[in-house]
Amino acid sequence: MNNESKIKILIVDDDENICRLLELYLKRDGFGAEYCHNGETALSKLNSNSYDAVFLDVMMPVMDGFEVLSALRKFSNVPVIMLSARGESMDKISGLDCGADDYITKPFEPGEVIARLRAVLRRFKPADEIKRVDLFNLSVNISDYTVTLDNEKLDMPPKEIELLYMLVKTPMHVFTRDDLLKEIWGQSYSGDSRTVDVHIKRVREKLGENAHWRLTTVWGVGYKIEVF
Repeated sequence: MNNESKIKILIVDDDENICRLLELYLKRDGFGAEYCHNGETALSKLNSNSYDAVFLDVMMPVMDGFEVLSALRKFSNVPVIMLSARGESMDKISGLDCGADDYITKPFEPGEVIARLRAVLRRFKPADEIKRVDLFNLSVNISDYTVTLDNEKLDMPPKEIELLYMLVKTPMHVFTRDDLLKEIWGQSYSGDSRTVDVHIKRVREKLGENAHWRLTTVWGVGYKIEVF
Protein backbone atom coordinates (compact mmCIF):
# COMPACT_ATOMS: atom_id res chain seq x y z
CA MET A 1 0.00 0.00 0.00
CA ASN A 2 1.25 3.51 -0.83
CA ASN A 3 2.17 5.26 2.43
CA GLU A 4 0.54 8.43 1.12
CA SER A 5 -2.86 6.72 1.31
CA LYS A 6 -2.67 7.39 5.06
CA ILE A 7 -2.19 11.12 4.47
CA LYS A 8 -5.48 13.04 4.48
CA ILE A 9 -5.87 16.40 2.75
CA LEU A 10 -8.74 18.88 3.17
CA ILE A 11 -9.63 21.00 0.12
CA VAL A 12 -11.50 24.25 0.80
CA ASP A 13 -12.82 26.01 -2.31
CA ASP A 14 -16.22 27.37 -3.31
CA ASP A 15 -15.72 26.06 -6.86
CA GLU A 16 -17.02 22.50 -7.12
CA ASN A 17 -14.95 21.83 -10.22
CA ILE A 18 -11.70 22.86 -8.51
CA CYS A 19 -12.54 20.63 -5.55
CA ARG A 20 -13.26 17.63 -7.74
CA LEU A 21 -10.14 18.24 -9.81
CA LEU A 22 -7.85 18.46 -6.77
CA GLU A 23 -9.53 15.42 -5.25
CA LEU A 24 -8.85 13.50 -8.47
CA TYR A 25 -5.17 14.58 -8.53
CA LEU A 26 -4.67 13.65 -4.88
CA LYS A 27 -6.40 10.28 -4.97
CA ARG A 28 -4.61 9.39 -8.20
CA ASP A 29 -1.33 9.87 -6.30
CA GLY A 30 -2.44 7.87 -3.28
CA PHE A 31 -3.56 10.63 -0.90
CA GLY A 32 -6.83 10.70 0.98
CA ALA A 33 -8.94 13.78 0.20
CA GLU A 34 -12.10 15.55 1.37
CA TYR A 35 -13.51 18.90 0.35
CA CYS A 36 -15.92 21.60 1.46
CA HIS A 37 -17.00 24.91 0.01
CA ASN A 38 -16.78 27.56 2.72
CA GLY A 39 -14.59 28.68 5.58
CA GLU A 40 -17.02 28.03 8.40
CA THR A 41 -17.44 24.39 7.42
CA ALA A 42 -13.68 24.07 6.98
CA LEU A 43 -12.97 25.40 10.49
CA SER A 44 -15.55 23.02 11.94
CA LYS A 45 -13.93 20.06 10.15
CA LEU A 46 -10.42 21.11 11.18
CA ASN A 47 -11.49 21.55 14.77
CA SER A 48 -12.94 18.06 15.00
CA ASN A 49 -10.85 15.99 12.58
CA SER A 50 -7.19 15.35 11.87
CA TYR A 51 -5.75 16.40 8.50
CA ASP A 52 -2.17 16.38 7.28
CA ALA A 53 -2.51 19.45 5.06
CA VAL A 54 -5.08 21.91 3.71
CA PHE A 55 -5.58 23.47 0.28
CA LEU A 56 -7.30 26.79 1.03
CA ASP A 57 -8.84 29.09 -1.57
CA VAL A 58 -8.45 32.84 -0.99
CA MET A 59 -11.60 34.20 -2.64
CA MET A 60 -14.64 32.69 -0.91
CA PRO A 61 -17.94 34.12 0.33
CA VAL A 62 -18.68 34.66 4.06
CA MET A 63 -15.05 34.12 5.13
CA ASP A 64 -12.16 34.60 2.73
CA GLY A 65 -9.05 32.42 2.92
CA PHE A 66 -7.06 34.93 4.96
CA GLU A 67 -9.80 35.06 7.61
CA VAL A 68 -10.01 31.27 7.72
CA LEU A 69 -6.25 30.98 8.06
CA SER A 70 -6.08 33.53 10.89
CA ALA A 71 -8.81 31.66 12.78
CA LEU A 72 -7.18 28.28 12.07
CA ARG A 73 -3.79 29.36 13.41
CA LYS A 74 -5.34 29.98 16.82
CA PHE A 75 -5.78 26.24 17.34
CA SER A 76 -3.80 24.36 14.67
CA ASN A 77 -0.42 24.34 12.94
CA VAL A 78 -1.58 22.06 10.12
CA PRO A 79 0.28 22.89 6.86
CA VAL A 80 -1.76 25.18 4.59
CA ILE A 81 -1.28 25.76 0.86
CA MET A 82 -3.29 28.75 -0.34
CA LEU A 83 -4.90 28.79 -3.80
CA SER A 84 -5.76 31.97 -5.63
CA ALA A 85 -6.51 33.31 -9.07
CA ARG A 86 -4.77 36.47 -7.87
CA GLY A 87 -1.01 36.23 -8.28
CA GLU A 88 -0.05 39.63 -6.91
CA SER A 89 3.02 39.51 -4.73
CA MET A 90 1.32 41.36 -1.83
CA ASP A 91 -1.41 38.68 -1.73
CA LYS A 92 1.28 36.00 -1.49
CA ILE A 93 3.11 37.92 1.23
CA SER A 94 -0.15 38.43 3.16
CA GLY A 95 -0.97 34.73 2.97
CA LEU A 96 2.48 33.59 4.03
CA ASP A 97 2.64 36.17 6.81
CA CYS A 98 -0.74 34.93 8.10
CA GLY A 99 0.76 31.48 8.50
CA ALA A 100 0.40 29.78 5.11
CA ASP A 101 3.15 27.36 4.12
CA ASP A 102 2.89 27.83 0.36
CA TYR A 103 0.85 29.76 -2.22
CA ILE A 104 -0.22 28.45 -5.64
CA THR A 105 -1.74 30.62 -8.34
CA LYS A 106 -4.62 29.32 -10.46
CA PRO A 107 -4.68 27.84 -13.05
CA PHE A 108 -2.24 25.21 -11.83
CA GLU A 109 -0.63 22.09 -13.22
CA PRO A 110 -1.43 18.77 -11.46
CA GLY A 111 2.24 17.86 -11.19
CA GLU A 112 3.11 21.17 -9.55
CA VAL A 113 0.30 20.85 -7.00
CA ILE A 114 1.43 17.38 -5.90
CA ALA A 115 5.11 18.38 -5.86
CA ARG A 116 4.43 21.46 -3.73
CA LEU A 117 2.27 19.40 -1.37
CA ARG A 118 5.01 16.82 -0.93
CA ALA A 119 7.55 19.59 -0.30
CA VAL A 120 5.39 21.08 2.45
CA LEU A 121 4.76 17.66 4.02
CA ARG A 122 8.49 16.92 4.03
CA ARG A 123 9.12 20.07 6.06
CA PHE A 124 6.55 18.92 8.62
CA LYS A 125 7.55 15.26 8.65
CA PRO A 126 8.86 14.23 12.07
CA ALA A 127 12.64 13.95 11.98
CA ASP A 128 15.18 12.35 14.29
CA GLU A 129 16.44 15.75 15.37
CA ILE A 130 15.80 17.34 18.76
CA LYS A 131 12.45 19.10 18.75
CA ARG A 132 13.16 21.28 21.76
CA VAL A 133 16.10 23.58 22.29
CA ASP A 134 17.00 25.42 25.49
CA LEU A 135 19.25 28.43 25.87
CA PHE A 136 19.63 29.66 29.44
CA ASN A 137 16.14 30.96 30.30
CA LEU A 138 14.68 30.42 26.81
CA SER A 139 13.00 27.22 25.59
CA VAL A 140 11.70 26.67 22.05
CA ASN A 141 9.70 23.50 21.39
CA ILE A 142 8.88 22.89 17.73
CA SER A 143 6.86 19.72 18.42
CA ASP A 144 4.05 21.62 20.14
CA TYR A 145 4.96 25.13 18.93
CA THR A 146 5.57 26.71 22.32
CA VAL A 147 8.13 29.25 23.46
CA THR A 148 8.82 29.98 27.11
CA LEU A 149 11.02 32.72 28.54
CA ASP A 150 11.72 32.68 32.29
CA ASN A 151 9.05 29.93 32.48
CA GLU A 152 6.44 32.25 30.97
CA LYS A 153 4.82 31.24 27.68
CA LEU A 154 5.22 33.76 24.87
CA ASP A 155 2.46 34.33 22.34
CA MET A 156 4.03 33.69 18.93
CA PRO A 157 2.57 32.52 15.60
CA PRO A 158 4.09 29.43 13.93
CA LYS A 159 6.47 31.22 11.54
CA GLU A 160 8.01 33.27 14.38
CA ILE A 161 8.52 30.08 16.41
CA GLU A 162 10.10 28.25 13.47
CA LEU A 163 12.40 31.21 12.86
CA LEU A 164 13.45 31.42 16.50
CA TYR A 165 13.95 27.64 16.70
CA MET A 166 16.30 27.70 13.72
CA LEU A 167 18.39 30.50 15.26
CA VAL A 168 18.49 29.12 18.80
CA LYS A 169 19.36 25.61 17.60
CA THR A 170 22.72 26.91 16.35
CA PRO A 171 23.86 29.83 18.55
CA MET A 172 26.55 32.12 17.11
CA HIS A 173 25.88 30.87 13.56
CA VAL A 174 25.01 33.67 11.13
CA PHE A 175 22.00 32.86 8.93
CA THR A 176 21.51 34.93 5.81
CA ARG A 177 18.05 36.19 4.94
CA ASP A 178 18.01 33.77 2.01
CA ASP A 179 18.87 30.88 4.37
CA LEU A 180 15.93 31.77 6.59
CA LEU A 181 13.53 32.34 3.69
CA LYS A 182 14.31 28.96 2.12
CA GLU A 183 14.18 27.03 5.40
CA ILE A 184 11.10 28.64 6.95
CA TRP A 185 9.04 29.77 3.96
CA GLY A 186 10.22 27.21 1.42
CA GLN A 187 11.96 27.26 -1.96
CA SER A 188 8.82 28.39 -3.78
CA TYR A 189 8.37 31.58 -1.73
CA SER A 190 8.31 34.52 -4.13
CA GLY A 191 8.49 37.38 -1.63
CA ASP A 192 11.60 39.25 -0.59
CA SER A 193 13.79 39.51 2.50
CA ARG A 194 11.52 42.10 4.10
CA THR A 195 9.41 39.21 5.34
CA VAL A 196 12.35 37.93 7.40
CA ASP A 197 13.12 41.41 8.71
CA VAL A 198 9.52 41.96 9.83
CA HIS A 199 9.37 38.60 11.62
CA ILE A 200 12.75 39.17 13.29
CA LYS A 201 11.56 42.56 14.54
CA ARG A 202 8.45 40.98 16.08
CA VAL A 203 10.45 38.16 17.69
CA ARG A 204 12.99 40.61 19.10
CA GLU A 205 10.24 42.75 20.63
CA LYS A 206 8.73 39.71 22.36
CA LEU A 207 12.07 38.46 23.68
CA GLY A 208 13.14 41.80 25.14
CA GLU A 209 16.54 42.32 26.76
CA ASN A 210 18.52 39.39 28.17
CA ALA A 211 21.72 39.08 30.15
CA HIS A 212 22.96 35.86 28.53
CA TRP A 213 22.07 36.08 24.84
CA ARG A 214 20.52 38.33 22.25
CA LEU A 215 19.12 38.20 18.73
CA THR A 216 21.73 40.14 16.77
CA THR A 217 21.70 41.71 13.32
CA VAL A 218 24.87 41.10 11.33
CA TRP A 219 24.67 44.07 8.99
CA GLY A 220 24.69 43.19 5.30
CA VAL A 221 24.53 39.47 6.07
CA GLY A 222 21.68 38.30 8.31
CA TYR A 223 20.96 37.30 11.89
CA LYS A 224 22.32 35.16 14.71
CA ILE A 225 21.73 34.33 18.36
CA GLU A 226 24.73 35.77 20.18
CA VAL A 227 25.69 34.21 23.51
CA PHE A 228 27.68 36.24 26.08
